Amino acid sequence: MDRLKILRAKMAEEDVDLITLGPGAHLAWLTDVRPHADERALLFCITAKDAAFLMPSLEVESARRQTDLPFFEWSDADGPDAALETMLESIDMQGARSIVIDETMRADHASLIQDRLMNAKRQFCETTLSALRARKDANEYATLKHNAQIADRAMQSAWDAMRPGMTESDVAAIVRESFKDAGAVPLFTIVGAGGNGALPHHHTGDTILKEGDAVVMDIGAGRDGFSSDITRMAVLGSPPEGYEEVHKIVEAAVQAAMAVARPGVRAHVLDYAARSVITDAGYGEYFMHRLGHGMGVEVHEPPYISASSQVILDENMVFSIEPGIYLPDRFGLRLEDIVILRADGPEILSDLSRELRVIG
Repeated sequence: MDRLKILRAKMAEEDVDLITLGPGAHLAWLTDVRPHADERALLFCITAKDAAFLMPSLEVESARRQTDLPFFEWSDADGPDAALETMLESIDMQGARSIVIDETMRADHASLIQDRLMNAKRQFCETTLSALRARKDANEYATLKHNAQIADRAMQSAWDAMRPGMTESDVAAIVRESFKDAGAVPLFTIVGAGGNGALPHHHTGDTILKEGDAVVMDIGAGRDGFSSDITRMAVLGSPPEGYEEVHKIVEAAVQAAMAVARPGVRAHVLDYAARSVITDAGYGEYFMHRLGHGMGVEVHEPPYISASSQVILDENMVFSIEPGIYLPDRFGLRLEDIVILRADGPEILSDLSRELRVIG
């Protein structure tokens, strides 16, 4: 399995003896195994030479269809302890000096390994699995690009249908239907009309769209194991007072971040570039979130593009650039593109313009 081989090379580089994963994005990326996650301990352990699952018996039949890697099975009647001891002996890890624990797994499941390797140095996946996931290969790029095009069409479908008198939920339903028609699973459909747009994570509801509303639309879906994420604006009729100025400022912030995004640059430099544009225009207090986040198997994953991030950006990292200005009780405005970082700068995955979209 190529990714296991790549991971083992990274383990050797980082002097890691054992990596333990639970159900979730790390495991899915590495093995394409997506078991049900519950209170039953399910672990995947990787060493320099071996890999094996601690597997609840209820999961064995379905998981076996996804992998031929070794299973150490346990039942509800027996509990996991004996199977875990047998697995650790089988992969000869009782004396591990350095272990990596999946930061997303349940604490009680992580303790099953940690309690048996009390003297081992412990860390999370940042320098191993997360580092590998952050750099997309050609196949991952192709999937992400395709997902971006599906999101473009979903956004366009909503614009084509939007009219005053519809609710936010009506618009979101159009987006979800477009995603489903393309074989994608809707993950989120934020539609914020008027003052609701000033809430970055507004919960789409029954607010009625009216003439003059600026509407924030932040949408995404999953297909083929990867995600999409895009935010665009629409205005119904004449833009509200001050909107066009704010739109130009946010667009300038996007472009400022794009201009400094290069391999070798620390992530906080991008945040500073965008935030400076907004601050210099007098709206700094109204941009209250980080500039962006990585995207791939998960909608939010490393690298995170924030004012405090010291992450050094590298070629083939995929992340969002999404500055915003949120004016309470008036409107919010966010423009988001997902980019893949190339040697000469960012390549935008979406083909959809960020220009002001006026409907009606």
